[in-house]
Amino acid sequence: MNYREITQKRELETLSPFASFSARTLGRDVFEEPCEVRTEYQRDRDRIIHSKAFRRLMHKTQVFLAPEGDHFRTRLTHTIEVSQIARTIARALNLNEDLTEAIALGHDLGHTPFGHNGEQVLNTIHEGGFEHNVQSLRVVEVLESHHGRRGMNLTKEVRDGIVNHTGPNTPFTLEGQIVRFSDRIAYINHDIDDAIRSGVISGDDLPAECVKVLGTSHSKRINTAVMDIIEKSSGENHVLMSEEVQAAMDKLRSFMFANVYKSKRVKRDEDLKNVENLIRSLYEYYLEKPQELPEETFAMADEFGIKEVVKDYIAGMTDRYAINLYNDLFVPKGWK
Repeated sequence: MNYREITQKRELETLSPFASFSARTLGRDVFEEPCEVRTEYQRDRDRIIHSKAFRRLMHKTQVFLAPEGDHFRTRLTHTIEVSQIARTIARALNLNEDLTEAIALGHDLGHTPFGHNGEQVLNTIHEGGFEHNVQSLRVVEVLESHHGRRGMNLTKEVRDGIVNHTGPNTPFTLEGQIVRFSDRIAYINHDIDDAIRSGVISGDDLPAECVKVLGTSHSKRINTAVMDIIEKSSGENHVLMSEEVQAAMDKLRSFMFANVYKSKRVKRDEDLKNVENLIRSLYEYYLEKPQELPEETFAMADEFGIKEVVKDYIAGMTDRYAINLYNDLFVPKGWK
């Protein structure tokens, strides 16, 4: 019995009957010989961590556009916080922590530069719209490669959790459902933390009824939500949050939209117009001159269409890459 088989045996003996067992995975689209050491979900996690799309998350906006401070969250630190929260819940519920981690680390791979503002622009200008969760799935199925083959060939459980971490559909695994909750727990609370640090809001501004239910500090609010999910979901075949905590979280999210996400102190109209102009200009430029796309991107145009690959190229950019590219293409150069 090799190390992988020992781990699989341990899962079957110790995990909840509602867990996703790596030995019973629905598998990959293309068969691969099993690893001697890692389970299938561990291999998926490793592929995501080693992907180019994962590395680019460190330079993608979470909320604050081009922040100058060193401590504001990025899309990468958000992803790590989601993973930490999700793994804590999965471990307490005796579910598959490796699957949970893989989904959490891959859930935002398709996010655009400039956060949800960039997503909104692409959704407006791109034929067929744009959703970052759908793009995340496209990243792992098409845009990244593994051993010279298109796509990362991840298991069905991981891909389902990635595409359904937001939107109308619920992941079919409990591990995916955990990530769906953990994503919201993470971003609401760390965005509050960043907003307070930047002076956009103060702790006293938070709705009193939410503070009463969830707690007065960053760690207390996360702990309340995590403990609530664990207590409500223990022994259940789906992941739950109590009505009281869910209502408080929803109200806190509404508060954040009104006072932070759409606040002109955080995102001035001028900045939002600049983001829209930048993304729209790049999109239109490459539609007119697709031959100037990177070779590997342009090579997919015959199969997917010019608009789709231009969208892929722009969605994959980091904030600073998009800004530098825009300056190179559209800002006049001085005489030397």
